[in-house]
Amino acid sequence: MNLKKRNSKVLRSSWIVGAMALVAVASLDWSSMCHPSDEGAAMKDQIRTVQTAKASSESSTEASSFSKNATYTELTWKDLTDVEFKDVYVDELDAYYWKPIFGPSVKEIEGGKFFITGYVIPVDIDEDFYVLSRYPFANCFFCGGAGPETVVDLQFDGHSPREYATDERLTFAGELKLNADDVYQMNYILVGAHEHIP
Repeated sequence: MNLKKRNSKVLRSSWIVGAMALVAVASLDWSSMCHPSDEGAAMKDQIRTVQTAKASSESSTEASSFSKNATYTELTWKDLTDVEFKDVYVDELDAYYWKPIFGPSVKEIEGGKFFITGYVIPVDIDEDFYVLSRYPFANCFFCGGAGPETVVDLQFDGHSPREYATDERLTFAGELKLNADDVYQMNYILVGAHEHIP
């Protein structure tokens, strides 16, 4: 019996709270919702303008990220070994350099969209010049432990997204370009380079 009295008290107090809420809602001035003021209309226009600009920005960001998320094929360091080098004298440098003679399998993949994993080597941070190496810095091409086919020049769109540390092991994607003539660049270049998660 005592339980029934308690339940009826809870039920009665719920009805009272519900009735008070109904009175409060009914007493609100709803005319401003049907007939907004000039300030309300201006605010509504402002919100619409911001939403339109945001939607436009998101669609251009999606388009740009779509191009960065294009389909990439894995490029291995072994794929880049089909190359030979011959010593060529360069008057401008008054020195010899190794001119690459790319083999048919490397020529065939030029211009393709690839991702490759290696060790980042900051050649010149001030000039935003980074390369990806098959080997860590201690064994890389710049230390004389490997050939020029073991490094890829990372050419970012604009500046690199951040300052990379030596020997960070990362994957980058982009378009493969071969370079046989410009002595100031690596033989392999990843154009439009960006970090990639395979």
